[in-house]
Amino acid sequence: MTGSRLSLLCRDLWALWLLLKAGADEIMHQDIVPLCAADIQDQLKKRFAYLSGGRGQDGSPVITFPDYPAFSEIPDKEFQNVMTYLTSIPSLQDAGIGFILVIDRRRDKWTSVKASVLRIAASFPANLQLVLVLRPTGFFQRTLSDIAFKFNRDDFKMKVPVIMLSSVPDLHGYIDKSQLTEDLGGTLDYCHSRWLCQRTAIESFALMVKQTAQMLQSFGTELAETELPNDVQSTSSVLCAHTEKKDKAKEDLRLALKEGHSVLENLGELQAEGSEPGVNQDQLDNQATVQRLLAQLNETEAAFDEFWAKHQQKLEQCLQLRHFEQGFREVKAILDTVCQKIATFTDIGNSLAHVEHLLRDLASFEEKSSVSVERARALSLDGEQLIENKHYAVDSIRPKCQELRHLCDQFSADIVRRRGLLSKSLELHRRLETSLKWCDEGIYLLASQPVDKCQSQDGAEAALQEIEKFLETSAENKIQELNTIYKEYESILNQDLMEHVRKVFQKQASMEEVFHRRQASLKKLAARQTRPVQPVAPRPEALAKSPCPSPGIRRGSENSSSEGGALRRGPYRRAKSEMSESRQGRGSAGEEEESLAILRRHVMSELLDTERAYVEELLCVLEGYAAEMDNPLMAHLLSTGLHSKKDVLFGNMEEIYHFHNRIFLRELENYTDCPELVGRCFLERMEDFQIYEKYCQNKPRSESLWRQCSDCPFFQECQRKLDHKLSLDSYLLKPVQRITKYQLLLKEMLKYSKNCEGAEDLQEALSSILGILKAVNDSMHLIAITGYDGNLGDLGKLLMQGSFSVWTDHKRGHTKVKELARFKPMQRHLFLHEKAVLFCKKREENGEGYEKAPSYSYKQSLNMAAVGITENVKGDAKKFEIWYNAREEVYIVQAPTPEIKAAWVNEIRKVLTSQLQACREASQHRALEQSQSLPLPAPTSTSPSRGNSRNLKKLEERKTDPLSLEGYVSSAPLPKPPEKGKGWSKTSHSLEAPEDDGGWSSAEEQVNSSDAEEDGGLGLKKLVPGKYTVVADHEKGGPDALVVRSGDVVELVQQGDEGLWYVRDPTTGKEGWVPASSLSVQLGPSGSAQCLSSSGSSPGSAVLSNSSSCSEGGQAPFSDLQG
Repeated sequence: MTGSRLSLLCRDLWALWLLLKAGADEIMHQDIVPLCAADIQDQLKKRFAYLSGGRGQDGSPVITFPDYPAFSEIPDKEFQNVMTYLTSIPSLQDAGIGFILVIDRRRDKWTSVKASVLRIAASFPANLQLVLVLRPTGFFQRTLSDIAFKFNRDDFKMKVPVIMLSSVPDLHGYIDKSQLTEDLGGTLDYCHSRWLCQRTAIESFALMVKQTAQMLQSFGTELAETELPNDVQSTSSVLCAHTEKKDKAKEDLRLALKEGHSVLENLGELQAEGSEPGVNQDQLDNQATVQRLLAQLNETEAAFDEFWAKHQQKLEQCLQLRHFEQGFREVKAILDTVCQKIATFTDIGNSLAHVEHLLRDLASFEEKSSVSVERARALSLDGEQLIENKHYAVDSIRPKCQELRHLCDQFSADIVRRRGLLSKSLELHRRLETSLKWCDEGIYLLASQPVDKCQSQDGAEAALQEIEKFLETSAENKIQELNTIYKEYESILNQDLMEHVRKVFQKQASMEEVFHRRQASLKKLAARQTRPVQPVAPRPEALAKSPCPSPGIRRGSENSSSEGGALRRGPYRRAKSEMSESRQGRGSAGEEEESLAILRRHVMSELLDTERAYVEELLCVLEGYAAEMDNPLMAHLLSTGLHSKKDVLFGNMEEIYHFHNRIFLRELENYTDCPELVGRCFLERMEDFQIYEKYCQNKPRSESLWRQCSDCPFFQECQRKLDHKLSLDSYLLKPVQRITKYQLLLKEMLKYSKNCEGAEDLQEALSSILGILKAVNDSMHLIAITGYDGNLGDLGKLLMQGSFSVWTDHKRGHTKVKELARFKPMQRHLFLHEKAVLFCKKREENGEGYEKAPSYSYKQSLNMAAVGITENVKGDAKKFEIWYNAREEVYIVQAPTPEIKAAWVNEIRKVLTSQLQACREASQHRALEQSQSLPLPAPTSTSPSRGNSRNLKKLEERKTDPLSLEGYVSSAPLPKPPEKGKGWSKTSHSLEAPEDDGGWSSAEEQVNSSDAEEDGGLGLKKLVPGKYTVVADHEKGGPDALVVRSGDVVELVQQGDEGLWYVRDPTTGKEGWVPASSLSVQLGPSGSAQCLSSSGSSPGSAVLSNSSSCSEGGQAPFSDLQG
């Protein structure tokens, strides 16, 4: 039925199209002047020739050439255009008879007459019947023309029949006066400007009619050949496009008809006077042409209107079905996605806040999905309406309506089931939270009861009443039966949740047990008061030994830390401090602590609130932007530059979101009641924060892509749906802002927690966060390095980076190079790694935002295994030297400030010291392996120790780090400090370092290498007086121990026993004992400056040298730094 109706409609349209095409062809095949008056209007205005409309006796058109002095100066192109145009105006019938030319040269010379006649005869484009020339009237010229014409008669006959006329009356013998203009003695009314205007108007109308006919023919062909589209958008586009073209065609027809009637009206007066002598034949022909064109336009318009009505009906009938089909596809795809997403909602929450968040997410998801569901129901009703209206595609519409209703019902059922599970989970977590809160209140109650008041009978009774009153609330707060809970919430219980319920129940039981013990103790105190009794309050540490975890511990952390370490993170230390304060009875201190506690809670509240908001914002971006980029319904809004660029635009934001939502936020919530311990949470997850480095490294690419595509309609649509006031780029900046916000919150928390248990953790967490920010900043510079062939990751951790002025001085270089090096510094950006230092040239900054970052061209790298430094360069406190391969290559580096120089020197010193220590340990390890396989020699009197066997035995007994002083003081007190004046004498030894040299020496280490080899490298070396550097931090020991840091310089005062040495810190003047093995490098005299090299010697000895390297490989490649 549908096919027959469509075929009948197409057949009618084709018949109408043939009728329309016939009318348009008739118009288009009419002879239209190829050259229009408007094209040569300036040439026609010169009036050197004109077509007055007069006719000869046989109907020949007359073209008049009036007297025109500059006739010979007219360009051939203009003359040819005018002749062509004038000869094209008469009808083909009149033009076929031939033209009569009237050449008026009464005021001209014979030479001009001859030239004019010959030029006209040679260039005239049509048939000539007769040429009438009014010769010059002057006596001389007239006589000359008679004579010349007789001699040249044959020439004129060969070109064109020419008749020389002496006067105007002679002309009237050839052409009637009524067909001549007034200047030739005739009565024909002719105005050249009016004629030019009429010709322009008629030709404009004729051209308009032709263009309209062409447009209608082309449009009709397009309509007739249009196939019915298969989708709504195409059908609507075709209908809209055809409607617009139809309206334009109708407007063109209206304008053409209006123009034609206007031209006809101007010619109307001439029609009434058509029989009068003043009306020429050309005017009558023009009027007939305009009338004919108007009639044809009217017929074409009528045929076009009928054709359009049929075509529009065909497209509108097709659009209904296509619209329903497209709506069905869109809605079904959305409902399928919604149902699949509901199926992935399996998380039932692991805390009260988490479940509430899941419920909010479910409500938000239902609200967002309700639009699609309502649209599906509305579309189903539209389909039913089409069926009721007996649409021809009923068999296609009815199954789709049934499927839509089924999907809507399935969605509603899934939402109800999901909400039921979450409601169950919410109920269970509320009960668990209530039980935990009740336990915490009980613990605080026990901790807050004053012990001194409980010694009296009244105090004991009062405390007993508080406990009994608290226990009365157990029925409504605690979990009664564990099996009942398992059975009641069986539908939502998983392994983690069951374990959580079990731990809460155990904590509840442990707390009740403590309460019953306290209750029994108080009953005894209240019953007998024969003598004062000092009851012992249960310590929070004892409570922590119960199997139930504290609220400060996150679930799932038992595997990563010991039970004792985990329990120390609970809030019970706070209870202990409060109980201690109550014992001291200091009201002012308690008030101050309470004020600080309030401030800590405020900071913690801000941390949690901003963390939750941060997680929500990340989720909005991922769901509202990132996920929508994969939505096929939004694909048409995406620009080509965004295709497959989601990872570039969003980086690893999804990884950041999962870390904060699933891990970090939940762990932070566990520290709500003990905010001073929140530093531990940061420390435990510090490695996870490294994901921000990847995000920040991708940020320049993300910003560049955003600037290119920020005006994309996709982003505008997503922002509208999310109801965001800020655009996407503001939210892409959130991770960068968040990682910098943590250090501010930690500083605030540390300020209010200086005397609390977690102060050290907070300080360490703050330092770690600042370290991450520095690493992120350094990595942004590191990725800007270009030209480095190797893998930068192989160079170890990036320690420092900065810009310096560098001079070079090479032993093997040319003399001029050395001289130039003193005066021409190079600007270089140095990157200090654990294994190498890179020299790069900084390029100019380009771009905007994150793209406005410098780039670095790699120039040279030095292997740290062959590097040495000279800390002080004479004449400038900001300079230091980096030398390579025993000073074969020297780089003088000038820092911007002395502070920056000191920081770099200290960091390089640490790297070289650590390399030296690694070499020593490797040598000792190899020596130990040899000693285990060979007999040990007997100790000699020159050995700096009491024997290797004894040292090995002591090391095994101590089980501590040989560099730690703790091993030496664990079993015996430190030796007494030496008396004043009994230390090392500065004048008694020649190896003491000069006092004014604060650098590190490259002289060989003074150690008995042969003894060290015989002892297998295990004996404690004997030190000589002088300055030494510390290679290992030492903070533990007795009261006489000296706290030193790696890199500090100390002076040896006295040698002690058991490997301990009494030293003095020259900067602070403090003295104390340190392990001898902590002192690595002896400071001795050198040439001109003190310097350090991480050089080493052969295995088995730890000799510091300026010519040998710790590296067993060859020298690092070197090339000129000039770039």
